[in-house]
Amino acid sequence: MKLIPTRRRRRAVAIARPVLKSTVLASAMLAALAAAGCSSSGSSSSTGAAAGTSSSATASAGQKVTLTFWTWVPNMDKVVAIWNQAHPDIQVQVQTQAGGDPELTKLLTAAKAGNPPDLAQVEYQVLPTLVSSNYLANIAQYDGSLKSDFPAGNWNQVTLGTAALYGVPQDAAPMALFYRADLFKKYGLTVPTTWAQFAADAAKLHSEAPGVYLGSFSSVDPGEFAGLTQQAGAQWWSASGSTWTVGIDDAASQKVASYWQGLVASGGVDNQPQWTAAWDKGMNDGQYIAWVSDVWAPGDMPSASPSNTGKWVMTELPQWTDGAQVVGNWGGSSTAVLAASKHQQAAAEFAAWLNTSPAATAALAADSGIYPADIAAESALSAPPSYFSNQPDFWSLAKQYSAEASPVTWGPDVDVAYTEFTTAFGGAVTGKTSFLGPLAQIQSSVLTDMKKSGFTVAAG
Repeated sequence: MKLIPTRRRRRAVAIARPVLKSTVLASAMLAALAAAGCSSSGSSSSTGAAAGTSSSATASAGQKVTLTFWTWVPNMDKVVAIWNQAHPDIQVQVQTQAGGDPELTKLLTAAKAGNPPDLAQVEYQVLPTLVSSNYLANIAQYDGSLKSDFPAGNWNQVTLGTAALYGVPQDAAPMALFYRADLFKKYGLTVPTTWAQFAADAAKLHSEAPGVYLGSFSSVDPGEFAGLTQQAGAQWWSASGSTWTVGIDDAASQKVASYWQGLVASGGVDNQPQWTAAWDKGMNDGQYIAWVSDVWAPGDMPSASPSNTGKWVMTELPQWTDGAQVVGNWGGSSTAVLAASKHQQAAAEFAAWLNTSPAATAALAADSGIYPADIAAESALSAPPSYFSNQPDFWSLAKQYSAEASPVTWGPDVDVAYTEFTTAFGGAVTGKTSFLGPLAQIQSSVLTDMKKSGFTVAAG
C-alpha cells in the first residue's frame, strides 16, 4: 500500500487520513512540473462521468475489452474476479509484479517503449515521476466526481494539487510496530513506547538471548527509512512558488540515521533486508520478535510468519517524545491508467470500481490486507484481518494511526533518491561506516538530478 524488495509496498509512503491535509502546494507543484516540461495527457476537465459508467459506454455492443493490470497486492485476482463476473464486456487480467522500485523500473521501461499495461498499481510518491514523463493519463473526465469519496490528503496526492487526476486512491499506510506478544512475555519485555526504550530493550534482548533480535535494519527499503524520518519531522521535498527545496540531509533525518546506525553497530537489531528467505525464516522462527512496519502488514504476515497466526500484535510506533502520537508513512498507492492505454475510459471505470465499490473494498481489506482510502470503506471495516483475529480493534487502531501520520510532499525524482539510498546505505552497512555519509550522498544526487531536469531547486 514497501518504494516496497521490497516484496510488496514498499509502499513507501501513505497519506494521512481525514483529519490531515497533504502539504502538496498546488501552485508550486504545477509550476515545478511545468518547469520540467511536463504536460498532462488526456482531458484536463476536472469533472466527468460518475464512477458507475456502464459497460456499454466503454465497449460497444458485442465488443469485448481486455485490460491488463500490474499490481503487487496479494490476492488481487480474487478481487478482480468479482469485477470480471459482473462485466463480461470489460475483462481485467491481473499481472502480478514485484512491488516498489522493481515495478517502477519495469513500468518506466515499458512506458518508454510504448507497451505499458492499461492500469498499474502506483505508489503515491512516484506519481510525480510518472506524470513528469507524461506516462499517466489524466482521468479527471471519468473519475473526477469521486473527489468526495476520499479524504483531501489522499485526493491531493493523486491530483498533485491540480485539476487533473492521475490515479484513484486505494490505500493509506501509516506506520506501526508489530510484536510477538508470547515472546515478549518470554523475554520479560514490555511494549516500547519510545525509541529510547526500543533501543534499551534491543540491547537487553540481544545480551540475554544472543541470536534473537528486536528487529532488523534493511538497507534496501528506503520507503521505510523515509517514513521514520517523517515521524521525526523531516520533509525531504518541499515547494514554494516555482522553487523546490530538498531536505534529505536535514537534522531530523540525521537523528534517525544515527539512531539506527547505533542499533546496527551494537547488534541490537540485525542487518538483514526484509522479504528475503533469511528474514522470512527469522520472522517465522522467533529470531525477530518485533517488526517496524505498517498497517498493510496483514498482507505480508501469512508468508513472512505463517506458523504464528494470532501471535503478532499491532501497536503504535515508538515515539521520539513520550506521548507525542506521531507516525510516519510507508507506502500507500493508487490505481493509475497509463497514457498509452487504448481503453482509458474502461480502465478508469475499473479503477473507480476497485477503490469505491463496497464489494471491492471489502475484498481488498479481507483478502489483501489493504487499509482502504475510501471514506465509506474505512468506516465499514469491522472484523480484523484473519491473521490478526486476536486483535479485534485492529482497524480502529489503524484509523487512529492514520490520523497521527505526518503530512508529506513528494518530489518528482523519488526514484533517484531511493535508488541512491540502496547504494549508499548498502555500502555503509557492509563497510560498517557512518550512516550520515549516505544522507549527504542522496541529497547531492537528488539536487544534481533535479537541476539537470530543469527545476529551480535549493538545499534545505
